[in-house]
Amino acid sequence: MGELSAMSGWELLAVLLSITYLVLAMRQNLWCWYAAFVSTSIFLFLFWNVNLLMDSALQIYYLAMAVYGWYQWKYGHLNGNDDSEGVPIHRWDLRQHSLAIGAVVIAALISGVFLQKNTDAAWPFVDSFTTWGAVLTTWMVTRKVLENWLYWIVIDAVSVALYWDRGLYLTSLLFVAYVVICIFGWFNWQRQLREEPELVPQQG
Repeated sequence: MGELSAMSGWELLAVLLSITYLVLAMRQNLWCWYAAFVSTSIFLFLFWNVNLLMDSALQIYYLAMAVYGWYQWKYGHLNGNDDSEGVPIHRWDLRQHSLAIGAVVIAALISGVFLQKNTDAAWPFVDSFTTWGAVLTTWMVTRKVLENWLYWIVIDAVSVALYWDRGLYLTSLLFVAYVVICIFGWFNWQRQLREEPELVPQQG
């Protein structure tokens, strides 16, 4: 019972830090990556402890992206733009979005077929889509691609249904909160993009 309470306490902390990460990212605050790193470290431990090995492995990627995102936001630049304040918010063109979405769909189909044939995974194609979508979209956040918020809205909305179907009602409600925060993030980054047009290349 004591171990379960401790686990629940760590889970609550990880959830709070995850929400903190999104709110700070919406404000382009560099501290979002510190929150992401700590929350991801906790989730890595929690998922491993309950034998969710793939989810645990995904957290290792998130840890790497937290470090990469911190570096890009602090020191990064785009297309030779030596911006000492880090990579600016920018948009992808239609070709870049087509390639990105196509890659996610193909990866989701391949892993979905594998999971369907070799495991008892529930919703293998939906689960694969949200996983590969999260991999791509996390990288988009590190590069401050404006449309990352739209991608997250889709991924998190699908995750709401996925977790609700599995009986994870609290987690499902958490992802509802993520959707709301991402909507605010989309409008907030749009406003900041308009305010700093001189820093925004159209590629990269």
